[in-house]
Amino acid sequence: MRERKVDKFFLVIVFILIVVGFAMFISASLGILNKSESTFYSVLISQLILGFGFGFLGMYFAYKIDYKFWRKYSFYIFLGSVLLTAAVFIPFLGWSHLGATRWIELGPLRFQPAEFLKFGFVIYFAAWLSWAKNKVQDFKFGILPLGILLAIIAFILFNQPDTKSFILIAITGICMLFISGVSMKYLLLIGIGSIVVLGSLVYFTPYLQSRVKTFIDPSQDPQGSSYQIQQSLIAIGSGGIFGRGYGQSIQKFSYLPEPQGDSIFAVIGEELGFAGGVSIILLYLIFLLRGLKIANNSPDLFSRLLVSGIVILIVAQSFMNIASITGVFPLTGVPLPFMSHGGTSLMIYLIAMGIVFRISKYQHKNI
Repeated sequence: MRERKVDKFFLVIVFILIVVGFAMFISASLGILNKSESTFYSVLISQLILGFGFGFLGMYFAYKIDYKFWRKYSFYIFLGSVLLTAAVFIPFLGWSHLGATRWIELGPLRFQPAEFLKFGFVIYFAAWLSWAKNKVQDFKFGILPLGILLAIIAFILFNQPDTKSFILIAITGICMLFISGVSMKYLLLIGIGSIVVLGSLVYFTPYLQSRVKTFIDPSQDPQGSSYQIQQSLIAIGSGGIFGRGYGQSIQKFSYLPEPQGDSIFAVIGEELGFAGGVSIILLYLIFLLRGLKIANNSPDLFSRLLVSGIVILIVAQSFMNIASITGVFPLTGVPLPFMSHGGTSLMIYLIAMGIVFRISKYQHKNI
């Protein structure tokens, strides 16, 4: 199999997302600098060292490694990610914040292992589906394995609780099943099952009920549960068509909760306006389309499913973040890939980009 050059168009898209993302992260982070200088430097160091430092290093090695490596060790990667995510429940190792136990703390290092779980799931499920091939039409080789994997993941994530990560993994898994050629009746079945599970989860989980009620009526508690969406909409609305200008956001100072985190799109809307917000959305759409084109021209089923899973996971998270901040979807708290603060998330997605770059060198025809 002859190697070509890395897909330059996709490389440029990723480069733009990273550069724009870092610029907006710096601007949004000024909001916490105004409150606490130590917190600002802590966030900045986390993003630079864990996110960019380890991320670019991981990207380089992922690019150099033959993509078949990921298939060979897929089970161990997934098992390791499951055990690592479950390790948050170990006393003195797991770290809690605002009632959630989603982080592992090792001295000065703190990271969120669920990001590894997303990555591990995509790798293992791509390997499984590529092994099953035409047998995915059979319930026990297609739907059942996904159900078992999601049940294991749900048991761990729902106890943290981290519903958003489970939803992203489930969406990605269903899309990968569709790409592998599973019957539509099975997809409909799993879709209905997912709705029932999520509906039951909302019914029995007070904090999810609160988010759904806020989504239905954002004005019900403007100083409480509706505060973030209210302030986000004010920020986006005040940006107008072309925004206040880079660095000129007012809402990031004392109004938006965690402007450098899941509220960063509100800062983008305020500083870059409607035009800037739409441009960011278009970037993610182009990222998706080019990524799927690379997947479609990949040399084998595993590489096609792996690239598809990676780009779908990233774009699904992007639109979940944007939709929640604009009031189209209940607030989720997921970071905006390549832009929001989240060293673990950034590191994992940069490593994933290294895999996609590597596979793009093996296109069976020019694109």
